[in-house]
Amino acid sequence: MMDFTSILSGIFEGFRVTGLVTLYGMLYAVPFALVFGVLQYFMRGTSQWLVTAVIEFWRSSPVIILLFMMYYALPSFGVNLSGITVGAMALGLNIGGYGSQSVRAALQALDRGQVEAGKALGLTRFDVLSLIELPQAFVAMIPTFINQFIQLVKGTALVSLITLTDMTFRAKEIAQLEYNPVGIYTALLVAYFIICYPATIIGRRIENRLSAGQRGNRDF
Repeated sequence: MMDFTSILSGIFEGFRVTGLVTLYGMLYAVPFALVFGVLQYFMRGTSQWLVTAVIEFWRSSPVIILLFMMYYALPSFGVNLSGITVGAMALGLNIGGYGSQSVRAALQALDRGQVEAGKALGLTRFDVLSLIELPQAFVAMIPTFINQFIQLVKGTALVSLITLTDMTFRAKEIAQLEYNPVGIYTALLVAYFIICYPATIIGRRIENRLSAGQRGNRDF
């Protein structure tokens, strides 16, 4: 029977796939959250409804259904995507849908007088957004984006269902060879903790530094 260290080592053989899906997933999630969060903040009427509909589709759809539809159904329409691409898109756009609401909320929380002051100084609306609003809102977004990164890492466990050899898939393979479900899935839990906990610490330090910087600017 494999000892705990050997099981953990075997599980980490799937880290490459877990890491790639997480990395590519963030490349979908962050731009989607920023673009659609800003659009929802700006748009009114029918345009805002359409933007909201896109956000809610990705946010409300179960990730497992998105994975199966994109991996197994799209080839019927001539669209063939790799498993890593499907996993990254499904998880990234789902997480991005939640992130867009953080972006919108952070922008809405700012004092509207800043927009008017910026316009009075001759700045365009885009200049006000990029130079005044987004830098301030960014600090408020960081805790949410760190949490969503962690959710994305944990969500990669689902890509084992589309035959990707991630850490969860490796745990299942080991479980077929070793009858030790408690030890194997405890090791899997530890593996995800090893990945996610440093992200939490780094996120807190970044948030504290940015918050301290903003307080220093206000005092000055």
